[in-house]
Amino acid sequence: MKKTLLFILAVFLGFAVVAQRYTLKPNIKTEKAINAQRIAFEPAKAYTIVQARNVVEPTSYKSTDFVNIITFGSAANGYTYGYGGGQKAIVEANNDLNTVTHFHRMGGTADPGGYSGDLGYDYSTDGGMTWTAMNECYVAVNNAGGTYYTDAARYPNHGIFNPAGNTNPNNAYITYWAPTLDGSNGAGSWGGYGYGRAKIGTLTDTLRHLSASRPGDGVFQYIPLGYCTTSLGDVWVADLNQDWTSGALVYQGNMIINHGVWNAAENDFVYTEELIDCPTIDGSRPTFIQIAFSPDGMTGYICVLADNGEIPFVAGTSFFPILWKTTDAGATWSDPISVSLGGPDGIGGVLNYLTDEDIAALFLPPLPAREEIPFTTAFDCDMTVDYAGNPHIAVVVGVTGADAYSISSAYPFTAAMDITSLDGGNTWIAYDCGSPYTFRGLFPDDTYSEDNRIQISRNPSGTKVFVSWIATFLPGITDNNQPDIFTRGIDVVTHTLTARDSSGVMLDQPINVTEFSEGMWQAFMGTMSDVTLESNGVNTIPMTYLSTGSSTFDPASAVVFKYIQDFKFNEADFLITGINDDIQNTKAAISVSQNFPNPANGETTVAVTLKGATTVSFEVVNMMGQKVYEVPASNYGSGIHTFSFDASSLADGVYFYTVTSGEEKITKKMIVK
Repeated sequence: MKKTLLFILAVFLGFAVVAQRYTLKPNIKTEKAINAQRIAFEPAKAYTIVQARNVVEPTSYKSTDFVNIITFGSAANGYTYGYGGGQKAIVEANNDLNTVTHFHRMGGTADPGGYSGDLGYDYSTDGGMTWTAMNECYVAVNNAGGTYYTDAARYPNHGIFNPAGNTNPNNAYITYWAPTLDGSNGAGSWGGYGYGRAKIGTLTDTLRHLSASRPGDGVFQYIPLGYCTTSLGDVWVADLNQDWTSGALVYQGNMIINHGVWNAAENDFVYTEELIDCPTIDGSRPTFIQIAFSPDGMTGYICVLADNGEIPFVAGTSFFPILWKTTDAGATWSDPISVSLGGPDGIGGVLNYLTDEDIAALFLPPLPAREEIPFTTAFDCDMTVDYAGNPHIAVVVGVTGADAYSISSAYPFTAAMDITSLDGGNTWIAYDCGSPYTFRGLFPDDTYSEDNRIQISRNPSGTKVFVSWIATFLPGITDNNQPDIFTRGIDVVTHTLTARDSSGVMLDQPINVTEFSEGMWQAFMGTMSDVTLESNGVNTIPMTYLSTGSSTFDPASAVVFKYIQDFKFNEADFLITGINDDIQNTKAAISVSQNFPNPANGETTVAVTLKGATTVSFEVVNMMGQKVYEVPASNYGSGIHTFSFDASSLADGVYFYTVTSGEEKITKKMIVK
């Protein structure tokens, strides 16, 4: 009873504090979670899209060099890439084997007469240059006389299992897991899992298995969203336990975690199942779940987006990441770790991503202080784990709307972020990767809606991560119906972000991958691999998207798969420091901006913000540590102060500037070019 009363009090206080804290302007666009995430299955009816493509060229975001795009397979419809949240493991890569795989439902032009309930894969053993496509590995056979086969597979996940010591991609395996329509969790609907493996180089060597929900045991299988295959050869599958047998959702308050271990004698995975408690403040289902492991396979995290009442500041109003951690390859899991985005204990990168002008545009007077703004995640996410065992959660963050669990989605009030930790989940930082211009796509009759599909990848060693999302960047367009793919890289060792464009001008923005390519304005449901292909410091990121052959998208229509062969980052692309608002304590007495412009070839300026009167000195050194410019220590009052100097006499290269205030020093990198 005491715990229940505390929960109710937390909810009440959460609503009361938020109500007193701020009032959003009435014209601010907001969104709530997509209802389609909880429907039974995609509609059987086909629709016609009549919207024409806007041909106004983008004016702000830069592009990379044009990418090469190939067609390499098909499916009966676009739902193969997920439904209302597409962070499935669809395209995967194994750097040791130089192999890329792609998993999907069958049908379409490359599979005449093929059934959408069957599953197949495509693979490339030369880094994505050439492909063997449409290899069927799962066939639905259980026709109970209805519209769908009861073992018809839907939104699949997959991975690559490379046996220890193997160097031949033909001897590696595809692992896969998909929900099926066996009706054990609702008549004529979900409840089953179809899972198995396929040997890449022997197309007939496949195994498949089926399992059903067990209502008597309180296990209600639905749509697994989280999936990964670790370097140890283990498979992990994460689902949210939800009962649909009454025709309505009844969340069971826990997660279904399946763990597969390779059995060499059987040439197959043997799975065990575990339920892990995942309570929410009002008993509602978390909006998303993911699972990921570090490069060594030992440290892993489960992440959900939900509200468990443990952050009183936003209790009853906002979503935030909640994690469970393992350091013993999944043998044991920690208690939940709740991540406070805003409030007195908020993350610096979240508290500071909005400009003062943004805050004035969002709220009616009196304007809230940054620590008084309630922030929320959007409704889907992706996750990876770096070399040091720290989680990286790719998620869109915004201000909580007037309605509980809504997000103020208008540009530029959301940010695509990498929320991460430097110490295994004790304290948190956030890298702002960019502001998506649009948030949600609305497809035929609003039957199908899709958000930014934010995703994250890492390099094989886990020293770099890459965040991508889809957004429509066209003036006057408010819906995400004509998307490009945007991507940002982060070096987690040096805390630098990528910045590059085709003209060589460095801008602190994401890169538009598909701009001016075949995929421009039609990179529908874009996805990328969990791990990159890396060679000599160059990271090539496998990416795919769907095409219906027109500039508009009907997910009920047959689609072809498009593979982006050559999008990459190299070491020289990591130029923008990400320390200012992210790692630095927001309550520190001093903050230092990135110099502007950067690269500098003349006068460049650094802004220093002081919370109180103090002494400040400023100096610039070259790569050898030799001082090339100095402003001696002097007294300054609170507020913003600028330091400008002429870099035209300096040789091209990398320099570092340091601002010293008392015992506190902040150093940042600048480029002279």
